[in-house]
Amino acid sequence: MKPFRIRLTFILMALVGISMIGAGLTMAKLFKDSHISALEENMSREIKLLSGTFQFVDMNSPEAISYYTERAKHIAGLTDSRITFITKEGKVIGDSERNPLEMDNHSNREEEMLAQKEGIGRAIRYSDTLDREMLYVAGAVTSADGFDGYIRLSMGLDAVTEGLSRAWFIMAIGLVLLFVAATFVSYKVASSMTSPLEQITRVARRITDLDYDARVPMQRKDEVGQLAKAINAMADSLQAQLKTIRDNEDLLQSVLDNMTGGIVMVNAEGEFALINRAAERMLDVKNSEMTGHSYKELKHHYELSRLIEEGVMRCEPIHEERSIYTPAERIVRLDGVPMAQDGSHRGMLFLLQEVTDIRRLEKMRSEFVANVSHELKTPVAAVKGFAETLLGGGVTDEKTARSFLQIIYDENERLNRLIGDILELSKIESKRVQLDCSPVYLSEFFDSVLETLSKVAEKKKISLSANIPDELLMEGDEDKLRQIFMNLLSNAINYTHDGGNVKVTVADGHKPDGTETVIFTVSDTGMGIPRKDLPRIFERFYRVDKARSRSSGGTGLGLSIVKHLVELHRGTITVESDLGIGSSFILELPLLQEHDK
Repeated sequence: MKPFRIRLTFILMALVGISMIGAGLTMAKLFKDSHISALEENMSREIKLLSGTFQFVDMNSPEAISYYTERAKHIAGLTDSRITFITKEGKVIGDSERNPLEMDNHSNREEEMLAQKEGIGRAIRYSDTLDREMLYVAGAVTSADGFDGYIRLSMGLDAVTEGLSRAWFIMAIGLVLLFVAATFVSYKVASSMTSPLEQITRVARRITDLDYDARVPMQRKDEVGQLAKAINAMADSLQAQLKTIRDNEDLLQSVLDNMTGGIVMVNAEGEFALINRAAERMLDVKNSEMTGHSYKELKHHYELSRLIEEGVMRCEPIHEERSIYTPAERIVRLDGVPMAQDGSHRGMLFLLQEVTDIRRLEKMRSEFVANVSHELKTPVAAVKGFAETLLGGGVTDEKTARSFLQIIYDENERLNRLIGDILELSKIESKRVQLDCSPVYLSEFFDSVLETLSKVAEKKKISLSANIPDELLMEGDEDKLRQIFMNLLSNAINYTHDGGNVKVTVADGHKPDGTETVIFTVSDTGMGIPRKDLPRIFERFYRVDKARSRSSGGTGLGLSIVKHLVELHRGTITVESDLGIGSSFILELPLLQEHDK
């Protein structure tokens, strides 16, 4: 902006200089013209005065030349001008400066020609005789004394030239002073005009550089002030719009980041435009690394990339499921829709939803229904078969009939236990079971549990024992705890050979975060569990030894119920087993339960 200020200053100075020079030339011309006009008027009056007072003589007399020459010199001394007497024919008969006999004929002189026509003639020309510029004024004079010609007065313009020179000198000094003043004033004027524009320009550049807090500090009322207000209003509008855009972007980004489903956007060129956090976790990639790259670089998910390619190529909605490995298998549902704007294709938007748990639950539900149907079918079929035999009268022996009735009774009991366990498991899994916590003295608790199972153990000559610290108590639901340990101890007795041992051990423990816990270990010397079956023993209806489980009256739901009840107490259960040596179930339960507020 400073070069513009300098240019503007020069322009203003040039305008002032041109104006001053023009004014000076005009004034000089006016001064010269007015001065010459005044001289002409004075000289005209003097000629008229001479024509009325001068004592003329006959121009043709022998003494005429000497008379008029002498009188010319006398009058010239009085008027400070050159006097010339000229006849009508242009012959000089008297002159105050030169000998008339040596002078040329003046009939063709401008002033005489004008005087002949108008009475008074004027002319300005350079005089070779006097070597300077002269003003000539001639008047036609006719006298009764024999003079008929012209009286001419001439005067040098040296005085006029000197006056003009002094005027130009004074004007030059004034011009220099005026130029200095004009320079200062022009710079101030230019500054007053360009300084606000510089401020506005700086603010506009800051706004261009995305500094929307920049404002023009100006309170002027003129057009520049209105421009400043317009710039400030524009900045306010841009700032408000940017805030709205940023708020919307933050909201949209927050929505994308907190979505449980993965969002993947592929543009029309087949490049990733957006991958949200859920999709990053699902595909094990980074948005920053994949954005701008082709979807074909998703090489470790070949099936998924092929499905994306199909959607991009066809530009049609797709709804498919694919398995991905990161490294465990995960089932992902992919829903893709084409994006269009103003009739042009902009790419594809894909929604990725992990349905692994849903499909696993569906599979578990299907297996559960199949297992329940199978488990219910067995006792029902037995009851129906033996009942039909009895009703048909095919059994006459009372002992055999009683044995059939006993089987019917046992199968009915088994059916009742199965239905009860199914209902119990259903309640636990649906979170409808609430803990009724109270202090539980573990020594007294296990005395009661072991006493209940002692007769079953005695039949198989199995030794039941417990190692529990005195006065150890914990907070929990005593009924649920009894159900847990009755299941575990019953299983231990059932799967332990005659003469074996079943033992309960209780000890204090601490989690890494410092939470106090109680560690329970239920161990036996039974047949053990094969390693391949360990991950599945807590599944519903899963049996390691199916034949023995059925003969023992088990429903296959006991360990599943145990696991859910342990988790309801915010605890964990694990199992360790050696085939042919025995198994140990290890439970870790909090010493104190957290109560929901």
